[in-house]
Amino acid sequence: MVKVEEYMTKNVDYVNPEDKVKDVIELIKKTSHDTFPVVLNGKLIGIVSVHDLIGKDENEKIKNLMTKRENMIVTKPDANVRDVGRIMFRTGFSKLPVVDDDNNILGIITNTDVIRSQIEKTTPKKLNKIIETYKNLGYDLKLKKGVVPVEKIKPTQSKVYEDELFGRLYELKRGLAEPIIVIKTKKGDNYILIDGHHRAVACYLSKIPELDAYIIEINTDKPLGIEKTAEKQGLKTLSDIDIIDEDKNNSCEMYELGSKIAHLH
Repeated sequence: MVKVEEYMTKNVDYVNPEDKVKDVIELIKKTSHDTFPVVLNGKLIGIVSVHDLIGKDENEKIKNLMTKRENMIVTKPDANVRDVGRIMFRTGFSKLPVVDDDNNILGIITNTDVIRSQIEKTTPKKLNKIIETYKNLGYDLKLKKGVVPVEKIKPTQSKVYEDELFGRLYELKRGLAEPIIVIKTKKGDNYILIDGHHRAVACYLSKIPELDAYIIEINTDKPLGIEKTAEKQGLKTLSDIDIIDEDKNNSCEMYELGSKIAHLH
């Protein structure tokens, strides 16, 4: 079971019941959030959203506008993320405060966190299969999770699809993308990309410098078979990958797609 505490945000932006509408408006501008727990002495006493502020006097106190604790839906840190997702779906709430048995505010979980938990859950299956493959080939390896510089990623796939690139960009911008899988050997400082070419190219075109990754460290200074195959295809950097527009059935120039992506920011 995946628990709420594994995905909730612990550093929560909250407001005080004595704060005024104008104070919350400033916090909205600062954080881009639209809903805030109302907290007094560490205890959750209510919640207020941007909808509660519409048409209200800027000096009105939040305690007069908030939804009170007894009328709220909250969750606990040991709750099942999937169950929380069902509650959000039924109620339409996009986020829920997380409290302990004494009603102390511990964090907040959003629908984005719920989606991310389900996306990341699929990764270990692929990862374990890759690890077993290289173990069966006799390699000594270690696994760690970290970030890798996009410029150091060496592709092993010659093409990606334009429509899927935009999907991966959407995920990246919202923190939904699962980590890529790379191999690091003792040969050079590059990371051999095994899984996640669309995510990596989307990062490259968006000028995002780093990407979350599962890093399989293999204790060898000899080139791997997959690396040799990539070199035969002329694949040295992410810019060597062809971007295919399936509708037109042709290749899209990297700089052309980069221009399209730039307009999305």
